[in-house]
Amino acid sequence: MSSLFKQSLRIRMVEEKIIELYPSDLIQSPVHLSIGQEAVAVGVCAHLRREDWVFINYRGHAFYLAKGGPLPEFFAELMGKRAGISKGKAGSMHLAAPAHGIIGASAVVASTISHAVGAALAAKIKGEKERIFIANFGDGATEQGVFHESLNFAALHKVPVLFLCEDNGLAVHTSLKERQAYQMSSLVGAYEIPYYNLDEGYDLQSVYALAGEVIARVRHDQAPAFLRIQTARYREHVGPGEDFSAGYRSEQEISAWKARDPLCQSSSEMNKYRAEIESEIESALHFATEAPLPTHEDLLTDVL
Repeated sequence: MSSLFKQSLRIRMVEEKIIELYPSDLIQSPVHLSIGQEAVAVGVCAHLRREDWVFINYRGHAFYLAKGGPLPEFFAELMGKRAGISKGKAGSMHLAAPAHGIIGASAVVASTISHAVGAALAAKIKGEKERIFIANFGDGATEQGVFHESLNFAALHKVPVLFLCEDNGLAVHTSLKERQAYQMSSLVGAYEIPYYNLDEGYDLQSVYALAGEVIARVRHDQAPAFLRIQTARYREHVGPGEDFSAGYRSEQEISAWKARDPLCQSSSEMNKYRAEIESEIESALHFATEAPLPTHEDLLTDVL
């Protein structure tokens, strides 16, 4: 588990660096930070193979890094540089690194869920057994029509997709109880898709264990499953700050999560990795800051 802890700490430190840089205007992109949700991405991606695809959402930094997306190009992308993973044209909300199995995020809620189902169907038609596809989304996405259509299609055609819900209980500033009249388990059960739930999204070992079980089932059965993991975002919906003054949640709620979050506690293991991670981040930042900005000639490249 030490390597997974290191990965989680790396993601936390990368996003803390984004917070530090944001006031300088080096970051040329809105950011939806994953701070507080790292264990989900790390615990899930630890069981994935390079050929497995993850369809991330706009809060996708953690999954991008956990699946192997390169850090220098990540920072360059956020800075709008030509050396970015998408040549500076995608930014944080549309991250993609297909060579690493990270398929593009979208700012439109729930829009990549059907893409994951479609990719899984294509793999099934081509006989690409053992591959699986992850549709990663927040609890707010389950209120969209495409989510229900995707559950139905995946169940009907038995495609190898894992519906992974990172449930932080919020859709921007609106709590779950103000948005949903349904129980998630009953909804998923109506499509006869196996449903798994974990409330301790801060517990990396628990996430790793359950994710391994569910992913192995999807890979073996070549059929869908649903995994909901309760988690918490520590920062505002979009941006680097805290938003407790907005009144939709209390500081006590987040403090309760932080009290159980190993990344919020000082430990010898954390201290062991900090210097190495800091060095990697500084090297990546040097690459990104020295990289050239796009030119007028770049404006219409890669446009179909």
